[in-house]
Amino acid sequence: MFKGSTARKSMLLVIMLLLLILSTLIAIGIGSVSVNPVVTLQTLFGYGDDTSSVILWDIRIPRVLLALIVGANLAISGALMQAVVQNPLADPGVTGVSSGAAVAALFIMLAYPGASVYVPIVAIAGGLLAAAMVYMMAWQRATGFQPVRIILSGVAVNAIFGGVIGLLSLLYSDRLPSAIQWMNGSLAGKEMSDVLMILPYSLAGWIIALLSIRQVNVLRLGEQTAHNLGQNMNRVRLMLSLLSVGLAAVSVSMVGLVGFVGLVVPHIARMLIGSDYRYSLPLGILLGAIILLLADMIGRSLFSATQIPAGIVMAMLGGPYFLYLMRKGGA
Repeated sequence: MFKGSTARKSMLLVIMLLLLILSTLIAIGIGSVSVNPVVTLQTLFGYGDDTSSVILWDIRIPRVLLALIVGANLAISGALMQAVVQNPLADPGVTGVSSGAAVAALFIMLAYPGASVYVPIVAIAGGLLAAAMVYMMAWQRATGFQPVRIILSGVAVNAIFGGVIGLLSLLYSDRLPSAIQWMNGSLAGKEMSDVLMILPYSLAGWIIALLSIRQVNVLRLGEQTAHNLGQNMNRVRLMLSLLSVGLAAVSVSMVGLVGFVGLVVPHIARMLIGSDYRYSLPLGILLGAIILLLADMIGRSLFSATQIPAGIVMAMLGGPYFLYLMRKGGA
């Protein structure tokens, strides 16, 4: 649709940015207590009444900001992972990284709830451990890191950590209710302190990802072409994998397991704007933020009495799309 000239691609990015701003304003006003757009804007600029200020600044805005940040993180993580393994059906969840981060974060939440401030760092360590296990199993001295072996190793590691999550659930069943929402990928109950906790990690990841676009594009050209251009493929794969792991892990630590964002968003971005990461990665960042924000909006407005976690909404919407991609052969 917008795969032609640079002007068309730039126009799509501008349209998506405007859509992001509009979606954010709508999301801030939607909830159990609706706030009309005029009051929303007045409150954002400091002219709202006390009730609307409490609803927006203490409840809605932190939740919306966290949805935007996590959606962007997962979109970048998925795009980088797909470039590394050269398979559009890969994402941090499929390759075991999310499960590793989830195990580490869940262990702190259940066994040492007083140390919750360390959850992001511990989750990153868990994601790195999962990635290390994947790459150790995928490494062959003769051929290095082969994409197929990375995916297969990720499936095995995912199964292992899935079992550990089940074990933790049994051992700490009395404390499990407090973690159930987190396990389902919920954005409810988040505060501005949570946003400030995840923001530095996320900003650093976004900057590094945008600075790595050239390496990602070279990786996309294939093994032989990249070698001819003087790129060390194993080093590039390892660097991009670490970046993907970090963004996925810090997101999991904050909101729990949210699947399919890293799978669906890069594919939609490539479909709309082409496979050049100079355009598809920025578009993916915007799309990821919008899609997770919409999933959270659906979850908290579909049933007025019950809020459905965004992770469940994404699973219900992303699962069928994943099957659609498989039917198309992952194209």
